[in-house]
Amino acid sequence: NNARSDRLDTFFWRHSFAERRCLIPLTGWAEAQGPRGKMTRTWLSLQDEPLFAAAGVWRQSDEWGACYSMVMTASASAVAEVHERMPVLLAREAWAGWAQGSPEEAMGLCTACAGEVAIDRTAQPWAGVRCRWG
Repeated sequence: NNARSDRLDTFFWRHSFAERRCLIPLTGWAEAQGPRGKMTRTWLSLQDEPLFAAAGVWRQSDEWGACYSMVMTASASAVAEVHERMPVLLAREAWAGWAQGSPEEAMGLCTACAGEVAIDRTAQPWAGVRCRWG
């Protein structure tokens, strides 16, 4: 379940956003693309950053332990051709502001990434196949 940046002030997300923001390390992320029932996996990554961070929020769950959710915002540039939303990708200099800054400062970071995004459209089915990492 992703957290939409425009809903971080709602009852469900408010406390986690105010008190428990985190960084989610990524090398890329995947989106489903194509017609229903025939969707394939499209991988997106930052061209000049082999490892980067997305904005996240977390909470403790009795059932699952520590759980996190990636914060999403409206897509920009070529990413919008793949999906209408994308993770809030944080520049290294914004990591501390997201994790330790005020909620107002963190909200100001909830924008689409300005960097170049690499898009790798695959023939790998989105559903029914286990994802292979690495």
